[in-house]
Amino acid sequence: MRCPVCKIPMVIVEYKKIELDYCTKCLGVWFDAGELELLIGQLSLDKEDPSLNDIWTLPEVSVAEKTRRCQICRKKMKKVHIGEGDKVLIDTCPNRHGLWFDSGEVSRVLSQLKSKAPATENQERVIDF
Repeated sequence: MRCPVCKIPMVIVEYKKIELDYCTKCLGVWFDAGELELLIGQLSLDKEDPSLNDIWTLPEVSVAEKTRRCQICRKKMKKVHIGEGDKVLIDTCPNRHGLWFDSGEVSRVLSQLKSKAPATENQERVIDF
């Protein structure tokens, strides 16, 4: 898979049988459909965040950031805010193929969820990673 930002091949990073595509240049991460939920479940984080319940139906936000294309279907992705308080802007495929997180965005989302759940060794390792 190629990075939707840099257009270079991404590497696959595996954590507990969840394979994520990672760009070594811009440090962005691609989650295939369902992988974010799997990661949150593996870390025993709060799955009840309203903005994570159905990412696919969140309203699109208008921002200056360049539109990106899904690396599976090539459709323009929709920009949505997730999280509470300090919302995180991510890109979602209109055909629900996956989610794109720019550098640091995964950490911000996990940190928000971590603050709602009791800390565990697994949470600390992934957030640090």
